[in-house]
Amino acid sequence: MALHKRKILLGVTVDISLGLMDGFPQYLSSRGWDVHVVSSPGPLLDELDDKPGITTHRIVMARRPAPIADLVALGRWVLLLQRIRPDITSVGTPKAGLLGGIAAWLTRVPTRIYLLRGLRLETAEGIKFKMLMFPEKLAFATAHKALAVSQSLRARAVGLGLVPSEKVIVLGAGSSNGVDLLHFKSIEPKTQRGCGANRDSLAMTLGLDFNVPVIGFVGRLTVDKGLAQLAKARDILHSRGVDHQLLIVGGVDDSEAPAALQALERSGRYPSLTGYVRDTAPYYRLMDLLCLPTRREGFPNVVLEASATGVPTVTTDATGAVDSVIDGETGIITQMDSALELADALAMLIEDPSLRKRMGEAARQRAHDYFRQPLVWGLLEEFYARSLLLEPADDVETTLRSAEY
Repeated sequence: MALHKRKILLGVTVDISLGLMDGFPQYLSSRGWDVHVVSSPGPLLDELDDKPGITTHRIVMARRPAPIADLVALGRWVLLLQRIRPDITSVGTPKAGLLGGIAAWLTRVPTRIYLLRGLRLETAEGIKFKMLMFPEKLAFATAHKALAVSQSLRARAVGLGLVPSEKVIVLGAGSSNGVDLLHFKSIEPKTQRGCGANRDSLAMTLGLDFNVPVIGFVGRLTVDKGLAQLAKARDILHSRGVDHQLLIVGGVDDSEAPAALQALERSGRYPSLTGYVRDTAPYYRLMDLLCLPTRREGFPNVVLEASATGVPTVTTDATGAVDSVIDGETGIITQMDSALELADALAMLIEDPSLRKRMGEAARQRAHDYFRQPLVWGLLEEFYARSLLLEPADDVETTLRSAEY
């Protein structure tokens, strides 16, 4: 008699978030899992259609609160789970974490995991903060166990009273998907800038000058990423005569971001803007350092990508970001929202090529030792396999009874 093939469902809200687990569904399939992937329709989900052992499912989910649309999506989640009957669900990103979690609880999926990749409520205030608290609590409550992608994120979730400390864990050194070291490795040493034809061509297209240090920013262009502080830090660098170039890799994802971009354009050299790009690897090879002046994270993948390329990072002590850099060794951690500290750290690295090289090499070694994908994927698969053997308990009713409206 054939053994039952373990069936796992992985869910995110929109298909662009599938990049947060790029390669992992294929890894699970190669390890004998029957893998189902759920997100809103999109090209990244389409790409998984012909992958062996992977079945894709499309459920339209609104990223923002939309009561009627959310109820429709919840009904589709319930019908899907009733049909495929997974042994385990692992859902994350706010809306999929909530709707997928509720549906898994309603259909009594044997093992339910909530994958916490960040807390949107951290930068919310007033009534918006309160409105985001209950759905987050409910997402945790519907799960038997929660995975946080960094220690500071776990501490923040516990500190806010979203989840009991014993229910949420971090695997290894954190991260949701690790980094592909081979894909993001530097092609040539930084001391040989300009010797790669492809890199020269890209630099020329972007208008970059190899003789001037390049500060890179990679990610969604939102206010929460600290664009306003980066603009103020550029003003300070300009006033000090610290020459530099700014390379911004990412698309606008916030109604307030254009104003911050305009501020970034007013000081020093005009920034190079790429818009959204699918493969960011070639752009790290143009950078001397990465700047992530963020106000909240889970565990920033961009820091791992820069590290794998041998590029040091200047970031903040925000949740998640603080775990991604060893201060003074693989980069510099500054106080969140402090443009002065950010400018000081950027100037230090811009003006000291040997320090950049030393920190970049240390960052690359740390990425190899703790965040290479086979290691991170192995820890995740082991966790899922062990979770199937547990006798979990539900605490949804407690959360519903204690809810404050």
